[in-house]
Amino acid sequence: MRLLLSLLLCSSAFAQDNATLGEHARRYLIDLLKLDTTNPPGNETRVADYLKQVANANGIACELLGPDPARLNFIARIPAIIRSGQRPLLLLAHSDVVPADRSQWTVPPFSAELRGDHLYGRGAQDDKSLLAAELAVMVELKRRGAALKRDVILLSEADEESGSTGINWLTQHAYAKIDAEFALNEGGASLETHSGQRIFQIQTSEKIPTRVVLAAKGTASHGSLPRPDNPVVHLAKAIARLADSDQPVKLNTTTLRYFTEMAKLPDSDWLKPLLAKLEDPNSAISAANQIRDKDPELNAMLRTSLSPTMLQAGMKINVIPNTATAQIDVRRLPNETREEIEMRFRKIVNDPAVEVTPATGQDMPATEPSSLTTALYRAMEQVFSLAAQKAVVVPYMSRGATDGSFLRHKGMAVYGVPIFVREGGESRAHGNDERISRTNFANGTDLLLKIVLAAAVDNDVRP
Repeated sequence: MRLLLSLLLCSSAFAQDNATLGEHARRYLIDLLKLDTTNPPGNETRVADYLKQVANANGIACELLGPDPARLNFIARIPAIIRSGQRPLLLLAHSDVVPADRSQWTVPPFSAELRGDHLYGRGAQDDKSLLAAELAVMVELKRRGAALKRDVILLSEADEESGSTGINWLTQHAYAKIDAEFALNEGGASLETHSGQRIFQIQTSEKIPTRVVLAAKGTASHGSLPRPDNPVVHLAKAIARLADSDQPVKLNTTTLRYFTEMAKLPDSDWLKPLLAKLEDPNSAISAANQIRDKDPELNAMLRTSLSPTMLQAGMKINVIPNTATAQIDVRRLPNETREEIEMRFRKIVNDPAVEVTPATGQDMPATEPSSLTTALYRAMEQVFSLAAQKAVVVPYMSRGATDGSFLRHKGMAVYGVPIFVREGGESRAHGNDERISRTNFANGTDLLLKIVLAAAVDNDVRP
């Protein structure tokens, strides 16, 4: 692996070249995609070592931190030149990726193969594209000698995709090294509508993964004699009741603003008559169901969602088992608690033979949405408004979770930055043949630099 890093760096990471911002970013992305950091086991130190060598080559102070030598986090900092008293800006991305089934890909997942205008590889969208863009921006700031009014920090964290051990360790043992006024992270989305408008969705809030286990118990016996306490039957009915249930509708400051702004657009004007109904407890569920029938993505922003994903029961077709279990992927609204969810599920299941318990694993905190009035949010509004002729900038609550919630819990304003367009209207994050076009990536990197300059240098959008 050390030899691979050396070969990569020989081709791509030296500072004293004449490469542009986009060329640097593209080189970094290709190199990062070739580093296998599948989680588990992660091996994120491969990326941390690469980033450190790039930073060292460019004179950027950095360090590797963490309790596991194979899973280190990377932190780099460019200090402010102008003493303004303004707190740092954090650029955040994760270095691990989810597993890829090679048999379902048309290219090797870690080949960084270029086909047409698209660069293929696990992590091309989640999240090495953002990491490469942030690294290129750091190098560009250093190369320019930018007159920063606040420190700019880059954090590449380990284990975002599984246990969040990287960010948890940092917040507990090294928070002073990443403490910032606000941060740019993954989680935002940029969409192009049929009417030609480009929607920049800045993630200011996110739903909370709240995994639940249903466990049914009965009497083990021969399959030739049906029994009323068959746990498979009880479990099946419990799953059906949950799946068919209408979860409560709850708006927060982000989703209320989002739906209000989206209803003004030609492609979403059908939302207008439903807005008042969403805010009325007597009609909210009915209105949300109408939205669900037309746009499931919007429905997911209105209420806690649940998806049965794993089942386990029995060992032989002619044996009734004594237990049957199901795992439910629940994404709760941040203004609901785990206890509220579990209590509601028990009432819906309404079966003493079925237990509803929390699953073990990753537990993320529920937090209030990040402010819409910070200097960073205003900088994004300014940059994105100029990025497209029909640009619309809105705050957004993502149905997927990031480690940004741990930083919001510490009081940091964290924003999922929508610099990359969702090409073809779809996301291939965690999917087969994950890819990003070179054009999309180059434009997004340029937008990221403009945001950082606007937030950390002055209030003007720089070219």
